[in-house]
Amino acid sequence: MSGTILIVDDDPVQRRLLEAMARRFGHEPVVLDNGEAAVDLLSQPGRGGVDVLVLDLVMPDLDGFAVMERLKKAHIDLPVIVQTVNGSIDTVISAMRAGAIDFMVKPVGPERFDISIRNALKVDALLGEVRRNARRQSGTLTFDDMASRSEAMKAALHLGRRAAVSAIPVLLEGETGVGKELFARAIAASGERAGKPFIAVNCGAIPANLVESVLFGHEKGSFTGATEKHAGKFLEADGGTLFLDEVGELPPEAQVKLLRALQEGEIDPVGGKKPVRVDIRVISATNAPLLDLVKAGAFREDLYYRLGVFPISLPPLRSRRADIRALARAFLARFAAEERRAIRSISPAALAVLEEHSWPGNVRQLENAIFRAVVLCEGDELTTAEFPQIAAARNLPSERPVPRAAEPPPPPITQPPRPGTIPLAGPQGHVRPLEDIERETIAHALRHYDGQMTEVARRLGLGRSTLYRKLKDLDLEQQAPAPLNENPGEPGLKATGS
Repeated sequence: MSGTILIVDDDPVQRRLLEAMARRFGHEPVVLDNGEAAVDLLSQPGRGGVDVLVLDLVMPDLDGFAVMERLKKAHIDLPVIVQTVNGSIDTVISAMRAGAIDFMVKPVGPERFDISIRNALKVDALLGEVRRNARRQSGTLTFDDMASRSEAMKAALHLGRRAAVSAIPVLLEGETGVGKELFARAIAASGERAGKPFIAVNCGAIPANLVESVLFGHEKGSFTGATEKHAGKFLEADGGTLFLDEVGELPPEAQVKLLRALQEGEIDPVGGKKPVRVDIRVISATNAPLLDLVKAGAFREDLYYRLGVFPISLPPLRSRRADIRALARAFLARFAAEERRAIRSISPAALAVLEEHSWPGNVRQLENAIFRAVVLCEGDELTTAEFPQIAAARNLPSERPVPRAAEPPPPPITQPPRPGTIPLAGPQGHVRPLEDIERETIAHALRHYDGQMTEVARRLGLGRSTLYRKLKDLDLEQQAPAPLNENPGEPGLKATGS
């Protein structure tokens, strides 16, 4: 398991040693020589992309204890490993109380460094998943929980932060599994409606005859089976956010009522006598370009312009491969804890397989692949053996293979074969059938050795009985030169018909 390691030490020799060890064990080191610069870097969104902080306790100006205090006040959570020449019990206790999770005494050995970093990465991944799940359930998940190293995803996160401070309608576009609902929750939790209801509706999963009832509610007795009054998703989200996933699947009748609800701020329950006022923010999502549905006549153009005021495109996982390693580490920590498995890391070879895969199912597919690998794993590390489908996909042809008819034909043979050789290709340049090549090879051997069967069989690496059978199967009995017997009393083939 690898990550980005921030090394903060005022000693240049010690910095170079730690940097070399970090690279040796497959990590990406970031080196700074003072505490102020470290705090500035970690104060950036997503902790500046840092996974673990290796911090010297004794530094001029801002020492290690002061750095940890500043990080605590700024609510910056990340694993801190402290190092110093003083390994006394009092120093260790003070460092742990200040927020460190491990302690290394200078000079640090490679094995000790490797173990400390591995443990810190595992703890960070597990705690990060716990925090994200807790915030997701409580509706407090923000964009700080969605840090990314991909430039495409960073651009989307920037747009999301801008949209969160406004009530502007947002349209999220992206393939299935890219995390559109998670993104919508982050928008809702980062704006004025944080803590208010967040109601998610999958428009494609609602039966066509129940769409209006589910969205806008109905009165008792308004249709067969309506034995009780139903509020509907719009009223459930009143004061908060309504997330319409797969909004392009809405039938035309529901699109008309949705447009009115957005324009007027009121809904008409099925069977209701008067409209009901609602105060909601709508965030919609689609896995297919909504404008294409408009052009095809499957979606109302006026509703499209009402929903797509602020479109945000979420990149697929194959366009943000820089995030695969961190995502895999987080999923591993969560599933290993849930399944009570002592799996500490993912092998470099397995990570390479994951990073090279195209992931048509995006983040959801990666999550399920890690879950399956955790269940299959019999050791303490995930290897390529736990990802058989992903590893096999590397040897498959591309997703859009070129049709065979479009392939250029092989070049024709322009020179005749040399005497004494048997050509492997025919006149059109294609490989000849194996049976034809075998027939010519045996016939050539019979002529070359004057029909001496023992010598022919020995030179071809065949048993005599096998050679006789092949002569018959390849119809060479009549082509074999006479005599075929080396000894007068030996039964052999007769050159019949010659």
